[in-house]
This record gives sequence, C-alpha cells and structure tokens, in this order.
Amino acid sequence: MKYFIIVLVASVIIHGSLSIDSLRFLVIGDMGGMDIEPYTTYFQRCTAQEMGKIGDLYSPQFIVELGDNFYMDGVDNVHDKRFNLTFESTYTATSLQVPWYLVAGNHDHRGNVTAQILYSQYSKRWNFPSFYYYQEFSIGTGNQTLGIVFVDTVLLCGNVSDTSDQPPNEPENKEAANQQWEFIENALKKSRASYLFVAGHYPIYSTATHGPTKCLVDRLQPMLDMYRANGYFAGHDHNLQHLRIKSISGGNIDYFVSGMANTVDPFSFNEGSVPAGSSLFHYGYFLSKGGFLYAEATNANITMIFIDGNGKQLYSTIVFPRKL
Repeated sequence: MKYFIIVLVASVIIHGSLSIDSLRFLVIGDMGGMDIEPYTTYFQRCTAQEMGKIGDLYSPQFIVELGDNFYMDGVDNVHDKRFNLTFESTYTATSLQVPWYLVAGNHDHRGNVTAQILYSQYSKRWNFPSFYYYQEFSIGTGNQTLGIVFVDTVLLCGNVSDTSDQPPNEPENKEAANQQWEFIENALKKSRASYLFVAGHYPIYSTATHGPTKCLVDRLQPMLDMYRANGYFAGHDHNLQHLRIKSISGGNIDYFVSGMANTVDPFSFNEGSVPAGSSLFHYGYFLSKGGFLYAEATNANITMIFIDGNGKQLYSTIVFPRKL
C-alpha cells in the first residue's frame, strides 16, 4: 500500500464581515455516529446543524475531520451505507458542501481504511487521498499560505482499546511507521507555509481521559519544535481543548483538541500529565450538544474559535505566522 501523496490547492468572522483576503475553515473530530440505526447521534446532528449555520454566515473553504469517522468499527467497503447515513445525509447544509480533508482514527482502523480512501473517488467533497499527506492552501489573493500535514497516528503509534483507556503501545508495522515518520519530517522541513500545522487523531498533549500520547510526545513534538510549526490538531478525547507550550525557538506551539463532533466527555483526568501552565482551555459540558473549531487565517494571524452545538462561542485565541 502506498501511504502518502502531496497535494497543492488554491483557496478565499465570527467577529466581522467576510474578506477575500482570509482563509476560513472548520476543524472537527470523532464525528463517527453510531453503528446502529439511525447511524448518527443527537449530538452529531446538533453539531452538524451549527456547523451549517456558521458555514452559511462565513463560508468556510474546507473542513478538517480528525478521525474516528465511523463508530464503532469503521466501514466494510467503499459502498458501505455508513458513508451516506453517517456523513452525506448528516452534513447537508449548502455551506458544508466544500472539500473535507480526513485522517483515520483507531475506530476506523477496526474496519477498512482503504475503503475510506477509495471513497474519495465517489464523493465530491470527501478528500482522503492516502493514509498520510500534505495539503497547502492559499490565504486570500496574496502569497501567504497555510500548510497541514495530515498523519495516521494509529500507524505511527498503534491501536487502542476503548475498554482499557490505555495509550497505544507500539505500531503494528514498524517499517511502515518509520516510513511515515520520514515523510512527516520531510514535509515539515520543506514547507515554507506561513502557517504550518499537523493534524492527527491521537493528541500529543491532552488533559482529558486519554491524556498525552507518549509516542507523539517523544517523536512528533520535537519535530514541531525543530521546524517551527505553529501547532497540532487532534481528536480522540471527546471535548475541546487548547494547550500552549513554549518552543525552543522562543515562540509557541499550540495544541488544539476538537473531538466533540459526536459525543461529549467532560473529564479532565490528566491535568497533571501535561506541562505546568500549558492548559489554557478545556470544555466538555454534557448539555453543550457537541462542538467544533472555527478558524480564520489572514496575513496577520489566525483566529481560532471553539463553538458548541448550541452555537455558543466558548473560547478564542490568536496564532501568529511562523518566523522562518
């Protein structure tokens, strides 16, 4: 299996009017519905509805989905009914008919991830070209860009059992994992994007139930630091989080968890497992009806806003361009 592909695309706030000199996108995780009828959850439908409302107002150019696309055991084949019932028929707003860029989560790896990749040939908006890949987006009409390295954290670190709440132990195929590590480092090293992020399912740092992922803390976090990446998007924990850690270059690396598109986990069992003072925001309120991240990138900065399934703005922060 060839695991990667490099793609280059061109692209166009909550606080103000639309600008042709901004790039707007949504980040969600763990949207995977359920494996019995109606194959969605109430929180997923509420979150999808609010995503549509925000989309109708602010016209996102694309959407990032951070894995666990189908609960509990992924899909069987490219014609699996879950593609329609959990995805196509749930995210129906006109404003959500934009490119979606996806990665696989641990639940997807219980099924057929290759089928999810092949589904890109059947859906106008489902973009899952390979297990890992690099995507670059233009910001408005200028020369600024945003780059995202999409990674498969299950292939990197191993799969997990929901019943144990234990972290991944080791990758099933160490050679494939090493090939992906090489790809990630090369993508980060070569990228000259104004803003640079990595997106994967497992968090590097998390204060919630699953906590930090040692495999990623040991190998991915140093790469973010070395190559002056802005941050990392993750799901897996079913809440919304922002952590910020100083980098060796003197700047910041921002860690966003957006895993609340389908269900909510309020717990913060791992507050003591992250660097002191790094946790700036943690939200997992049961009555929130889910949630997601809205982002708007300009030449000056990226505004990141967490929104719940009731449409309430919960938290915002600013990320500045890389210093290359």
